[in-house]
Amino acid sequence: MPRSMFILLMGLFCLLVIAGVTAITVQQWSPYSSTRVGGAFSMTEMTGDPVTEKTMLGKPTAMFFGYTYCPDVCPTTLLTLTNVMQRMGTDANRLNVVFVTVDPQRDTAEQMKLYLSSFDPRIRGFIGTEQQLASMANRYHIPYRRVQTEGGGYSMDHYAGVLLFDKTGRLVGELPYEEPETSVFAKLETLVRPDACVKGAPPRVDLWSGVSMNDVCAS
Repeated sequence: MPRSMFILLMGLFCLLVIAGVTAITVQQWSPYSSTRVGGAFSMTEMTGDPVTEKTMLGKPTAMFFGYTYCPDVCPTTLLTLTNVMQRMGTDANRLNVVFVTVDPQRDTAEQMKLYLSSFDPRIRGFIGTEQQLASMANRYHIPYRRVQTEGGGYSMDHYAGVLLFDKTGRLVGELPYEEPETSVFAKLETLVRPDACVKGAPPRVDLWSGVSMNDVCAS
């Protein structure tokens, strides 16, 4: 075989290998598995206090975007978080749990307070203007859109997962919608104790897949 033909065939082989690996990577890659998710934002807590990304630093954060008129996804997710936080006990105090509204028009501070009063009191509600929300959603890669309904009303389509950040604000995992409470519990315990193997606690897990790290001391 001529040398030029051999080089050409080897080049094509390498391209096929690279293409195959890339396809596998794309299939397994989460759209949120990037340290570039997050960054600067300016919102208002439902208490009236201004909040920014710096407010979250020092504690890991579980952040969920939704709205108070949400018929199913939001109450289901917030109830799961409430149940897990109560199960965590004081460990949940080491965590920021944040509910960011994607419906600034209806979700006033009073509405957020009323809505979140049905869930764990440690869940914080963030509101903002349309511009503030759009800027934050862009930085946090959160899709949302207003959908008109019959009678002149509307609902909001939005990303249904919970983003997990470490105490430095780096994205380290997520809770997909309807993830079982046992898995959510293991992930949040791992989030607040990323380097600790605690005897009697559930094994630490990967914060993306939920796969156990098989800590011996947790058994």
